[in-house]
Amino acid sequence: MHIVIALVAGLIFGIGLIVSGMTDPSKVIGFLNLGGPWNPSLAFVMGGAIVVGLFAFRFAAQRTRSLLGDAMRLPTAVHIDRRLLLGSLAFGAGWGLAGYCPGPALASLVTGGAKPLIFGAAMLVGMAIFELLERLPRARKQPL
Repeated sequence: MHIVIALVAGLIFGIGLIVSGMTDPSKVIGFLNLGGPWNPSLAFVMGGAIVVGLFAFRFAAQRTRSLLGDAMRLPTAVHIDRRLLLGSLAFGAGWGLAGYCPGPALASLVTGGAKPLIFGAAMLVGMAIFELLERLPRARKQPL
């Protein structure tokens, strides 16, 4: 049942991205281009997502179990550290250069074209590099 719910939620999210135009890199770059012709439509999409998220997180915070009966696990981190800042900068730079972030890039795969495939491949390579770098300090600390 969990897989079905995840699939339905992912489909709704992907359809929402396509309908709102967030899978069009030129729309995203138009939003980020403050020096040229600015496209504010992404601000409305983000605002709508924030409102929905606000109510969803408040609802979830009052529960100990999810609607499917699993233990409720909400984020607990509250501090801003170097890793968060560097990751945010890398994410923002990639978003600004490509016009894609992970969700819209995956939704764009169904429309075809080379750009979402290249972005998806680069994203996977970046994730693999991150995993390798995360394991290095742990591997050095383990005795032989």
